[in-house]
Amino acid sequence: MVSSDQRRRQLAREKFERQQQRREEARRKARRRNAIVAAALAVVLASGGAVYASVALTGDDKGSDGASAPEASGTPSASASSTPEPKMAVDRTAKYVMDLKTNVGAVKVTMDAAKTPRTVNSFKHLADKGYFDGTKCHRLTTEGIFVLQCGDPKGDGTGGPGYTIPDENLGALGKAGSDGKVTFPAGTVAMANTMQPNTGGSQFFLVYKDTKLPPQFTPFGTFDAAGLKAVQDVAKAGVAGDAKDGAPKKPVTIEKAVVTKS
Repeated sequence: MVSSDQRRRQLAREKFERQQQRREEARRKARRRNAIVAAALAVVLASGGAVYASVALTGDDKGSDGASAPEASGTPSASASSTPEPKMAVDRTAKYVMDLKTNVGAVKVTMDAAKTPRTVNSFKHLADKGYFDGTKCHRLTTEGIFVLQCGDPKGDGTGGPGYTIPDENLGALGKAGSDGKVTFPAGTVAMANTMQPNTGGSQFFLVYKDTKLPPQFTPFGTFDAAGLKAVQDVAKAGVAGDAKDGAPKKPVTIEKAVVTKS
């Protein structure tokens, strides 16, 4: 005859086994999902692709070589945002300047609040809080597309402010060609996202050479000639490990970011 203590131990053991089974099943599902996404990404990259580099898997999964678009894998979806988008506080009729003091030189970004009000508002809000200060530009691409990507406090492509902002000004660069892309001219500054609509966060990219991309990245400003030369010099130094896509061999740190009304 089974005692009450034995029965309790048996029930506890069975409960523990069920929990372990559920955890293992969740891990199996996650592995299958990641494998499917990775396989899809490989197909895109093989065809000359346009999907990014923090690879939009889950959690902290990162990086691949190749010409992929400026994606931010850590930016939350609109429904998953844990922090509210900052209230509108910029003058929609004005232009704003974001001065980036970096270890490789100054980069002056001119932003148009009339065309990209919520993007400019977010950058002003974050810069005022010192959000970008001391952050690394974590990604340089030197083949297929030509961008330096910055704005991630984690420095690995997975960070964001905890909220998302909507896409803006997507038609500014003209109509997409037969390849589904438009030209982002050298000197353009645009938002990275998760390759899904309205998923911009804090990550942005500086285009240092004319680059063709799908028209789904908010172009919110341009940067000056001195800044362009500084970024081009970083590009000439190449990517760490002699890759074509990854951390710049010449590290870039935003020491201070200030947004002012011009």
